[in-house]
Amino acid sequence: MITNNPAERMIYKAMIFTWPLYAVGALYVVGPVLAWILGGLAALSLYLGPAIREDLRATGRVPVLVWVWFIGMAVMLVALWVGHMDWGLGTKQTIKSSIGWAKGWALLALFPLIGAVLPIRREVLVRGQCMIGMGTLILAPLMLIAPYIGLPERIFVSPLKAVGGPGPEYFSVYLFTFDPASWTPRWQFYAPWSPFAALLGVVMVLFALEEKDRKFMLAGIAAGILMILASKSRMGLVGLVACTIGPRMMPLLLKTWAWHVTASVAASAAVLGTAAITLANDAVSTFKGARADSTRVRETLQRIAWERWQNEAVWFGHGTVHPGPHVVEYMPIGSHHTWYGLLFVKGLVGFGALLVPMVWHTLFAMADAARHPRGRLPMGILMTIVLLSFGENLEIEAYMLWPALVLLGVHLREVADDQQDS
Repeated sequence: MITNNPAERMIYKAMIFTWPLYAVGALYVVGPVLAWILGGLAALSLYLGPAIREDLRATGRVPVLVWVWFIGMAVMLVALWVGHMDWGLGTKQTIKSSIGWAKGWALLALFPLIGAVLPIRREVLVRGQCMIGMGTLILAPLMLIAPYIGLPERIFVSPLKAVGGPGPEYFSVYLFTFDPASWTPRWQFYAPWSPFAALLGVVMVLFALEEKDRKFMLAGIAAGILMILASKSRMGLVGLVACTIGPRMMPLLLKTWAWHVTASVAASAAVLGTAAITLANDAVSTFKGARADSTRVRETLQRIAWERWQNEAVWFGHGTVHPGPHVVEYMPIGSHHTWYGLLFVKGLVGFGALLVPMVWHTLFAMADAARHPRGRLPMGILMTIVLLSFGENLEIEAYMLWPALVLLGVHLREVADDQQDS
C-alpha cells in the first residue's frame, strides 16, 4: 500500500505495527498520542491553509457533525469538573480525571476530525485493518494451542504502565485467559479482554468486506471471525450478523416492494404474535443463560448505578466510578455499560453529551447507506459502537477503536465532497 503523505504513513504504520506494539504493552499509549499529534496537525492545516505543504492541506471545512462531537466531548469535560467539585474530590483527582478524559472521550472527537480534514484515503484504513488480520492469523496457532501445552496466560506487564491508565490489563501481554465461570480458555488477542476483542473482530470484518484485493479481504474476514469465536462473546456473534447485514439492507428502505413485504410480514406477525413473543423471550433467556454469572454481575451493576444516580447525583453524577460490593465481585459501579456508567459518573449532562452526537451521526450514516454503498462501512461501525456501549465503557476503549473513528471522519469528507461537486 503506497501512502501519499505523512499523515497516511503514520496511520498505516500504527495499524500494521499493532501486534508488535501490543507485544511491548504500548497500544494504550499509542492511541491517544496519535490522536493529539494528528489532531494538532489537522488544526494546523486548517489554520495555515495554502501555506502548509501541499500533501497536508486541509481537504475542506470541518463538517458539522465533527463540531457536534467536539461540543459533546467538551460538555463531558465540564460535567466531569462539576461532578468533582460537587463531591469534593480535590484538585489532584480532578487533574487525573481530566487527563483520563484527554485519553478517552476526547478521542471520539479528535479522530473524526483527523479523517475529515487530513488527506487520508479510505483504502489505506481498509488495507491496514486487513494487515492486522494477517498478523492475527499468523499468531493464532500459538495462542490457540497455548493453554493445552502449559504456556502461561499472561507473559508480562509492560513498564509503560507507569504512564497511568485504568488498570494493568491495558499494559499486559496475554496468550489467553481462563473464564472464571467455566474455567475454559478464552482468547482476547490484542484487546484488554475477550468481549472487546469480539467487537474488534466485528470491525475487522466490516473493513475487510471493502477490501478489493481478495487475498487481503479473506485474511481480514477470517481473522475477524476467529476473534469473535475464540473470544466466546455473545455480543460479538450478534454484531457479526447485525452489523454486516443491517447496512446492506438499508437501500430497501427506498424500494416500494420492500415496504409491501414489510406490511405483509407485519400482518402475519399480528396473527402469530403470541408465538413470536414466546420465541423471542426464549431466545433472550438462552442468550443470557449462556454466561449466567456474567449477566448477573452486569445487571446488578446497572441496577446499583441507576438507583444511586437517581437518589444521589442526577445532573452531574458522582464524578468517578465507585468500588462495588461483593455481590458484583467488587467490580466498579459505573463500569461495564456506557450509558449506566455515564449516568452514575457524569449524570444527565454527560449522558446527553454522548447521546446527541451518537444518534445524529448514526442517523446520518443510515441515510447515506440507504442511498450509496459508501455509507455501509460507517453505518456498520456506528452500529458496532452502539452495541459496544451496552456492554463496555467507550471512553476506555476509544484508543483501540481509532481506525474506525478516523473512517467516520473520512466518510463525512466524502459526503461533503460529493455535495460540493453536485
